[in-house]
Amino acid sequence: MDYPYFESGRFYVGCNYWASHAGTYMWRNWRPEVVKQDFEMMAKAGLRLVRMFPLWPDFQPLEQMYGGGGTRCEYSLKGHPLPDTWEGQCGVDVEALDKFAYLLECAEQNGIKLMVGLVTGWMSGRLFAPPAFEGRNLLTDSEVIKWQVRMVRCIVRRFKEAPAIVAWDLGNECNCMAPLASDADAWCWNNAIASAIRLEDSTRPVVSGMHGLSCDDHRKWRPWDVGELNDILNTHPYPIFTPYSGLQRVNTLRNAMHAAAESRLYAEIGGKPCTVEEAGNLGSMYSSPQTASAYLNNMLWNAYAHDCRSLLWWCAFDQTQLPFPPYEWNAMERELGLFDADKKETLPLKTLGAFQRTIDSLAITLPKYRRNAVCILSQGQDTWGVAFASFILAKQAGFDIEFQYAKQPLKEADAYILPSIATDTAIYQYRYKELLAKVEAGASLFVTWAGGGLQPFEKVFGARPEWRYQEAAPRSVTLEGTSITLTQSLRMGLSAPNAAVCATDEKGMPVLTLGRYGKGQVAFLASGIENELAPKPEAFLPEATPAWRFYAWFAKVAGIQRILRSNDPFITCTEHFIDAKHAYVIAVNNTPEARPFQPTLADGWTIVKPLVGSLDGVPANSAIILELLSQKN
Repeated sequence: MDYPYFESGRFYVGCNYWASHAGTYMWRNWRPEVVKQDFEMMAKAGLRLVRMFPLWPDFQPLEQMYGGGGTRCEYSLKGHPLPDTWEGQCGVDVEALDKFAYLLECAEQNGIKLMVGLVTGWMSGRLFAPPAFEGRNLLTDSEVIKWQVRMVRCIVRRFKEAPAIVAWDLGNECNCMAPLASDADAWCWNNAIASAIRLEDSTRPVVSGMHGLSCDDHRKWRPWDVGELNDILNTHPYPIFTPYSGLQRVNTLRNAMHAAAESRLYAEIGGKPCTVEEAGNLGSMYSSPQTASAYLNNMLWNAYAHDCRSLLWWCAFDQTQLPFPPYEWNAMERELGLFDADKKETLPLKTLGAFQRTIDSLAITLPKYRRNAVCILSQGQDTWGVAFASFILAKQAGFDIEFQYAKQPLKEADAYILPSIATDTAIYQYRYKELLAKVEAGASLFVTWAGGGLQPFEKVFGARPEWRYQEAAPRSVTLEGTSITLTQSLRMGLSAPNAAVCATDEKGMPVLTLGRYGKGQVAFLASGIENELAPKPEAFLPEATPAWRFYAWFAKVAGIQRILRSNDPFITCTEHFIDAKHAYVIAVNNTPEARPFQPTLADGWTIVKPLVGSLDGVPANSAIILELLSQKN
């Protein structure tokens, strides 16, 4: 289901908000005139969507009252018994609700829409909880959950008619609030809060608000569980917090793709839309304003092209002068604002505003981009690292992939990639048989190997593993006249009695084979290039080994057709079909230097005009949008 403010093809920029004068203490140090001015400034700068937070202990300031021997007697609210009102019995402070109502008026008056993070107990590295619940597990303690549910119902019931609110968020990164014993604990907490929201308001989407999910079976917070319970998933793609992202400068390919790759991973495995809910450069010690602005612009274009629907910066205002935690604890939390300490606009803010104006000027609903292959992530591997590298390699090779997990029902496709299989349980037999049935009927399959096992193998691939061994030295593989360096130490001695050898190493050992299985084709690469590249700082830079050529080779084998190819592995494209004869192409330059644009068009297709930019080239960390037309009858 597409909700009106998060429908596919639209895109909105904005930020996360704490009041400029007080940060997380805005509700206890309430200054309505400052909040009013903050919203006026945000609206004037072109921000459309703001995520804000009713801090849990300020909205539900419960205290536990004790009797003799430390026995628990009752809860109190500001030192008094709970009032006999709906709000009182929910433990919610009416004064806090009234402050929230004023903020809603400020948002409505300035044309800003709000995403409300309801259970905000974790913020910027500090845990916040009502005094009554300090020291308890905030995600599994049934007494705590009962009161969380009551607070959520109270807030949602009070404000469900507010036109400024477009989504209810579970809270800020609630998976950071407490340790869990199992994924069932995560499911039960999420279900309790999401159900409480829907009990009071079934008209708005529920957003997960989480700090990172994992596709590994043994992890607690997983996209398929969170997607089952929420309407919209989200990413918080900070380079230094996400593995394999902070290995290069933020304004280069790896980080330019991070937000889009992680968001598509969650959306496609979770089965729900995914937005970029928090993003930022994490302050002046991590990049200059100029670099941060370029990084943001690149991230925005990739997020827009890959159906991420919105991007919110962290956060609205610098918090450099606040004498309390988390701002006193952590330098990273102070200089993150779109407005600096003097309330002057920063370069990232100007970038957000300019991007929104560009998108608005197009006056189009962007069709979803076309995917050309399904990438099956398997058990026992580093799923994020493999997914991230697969996404980038496919983009460099000139096509787009769609993710799924090996245990999920097999998606329909003409081409499948099973990257970096790492264990003998990588894909269960019943799903492997389904995959082979697709190939037998005519699909193409590309498997890359990081030590895992498939059975049957030789019967399918026409190649035979002769032995395994370890060798530390890198090897040079020649593919279609291009030398590619591989560093995986685990080697496979491979023969190809019933397959073509398409690439060999310097010793003449087969590394890449191609065979037939039924009506389809099966390719096998005896190296897990995705697993190799993800942790390498130099990977995905212009001077790096061109491992993307393996994916480009497979695209030719599988007959993947594109209406436009950029012919530059650092200018990546998405194709958006209006109908069979009309399409838009977004070409993004993922480098800090302007690059010439010399694309190849499929037969019968012509470029009508650039909607954004020009055909002379693609600016640094930016994009052009082209309108294309087919002349074929």
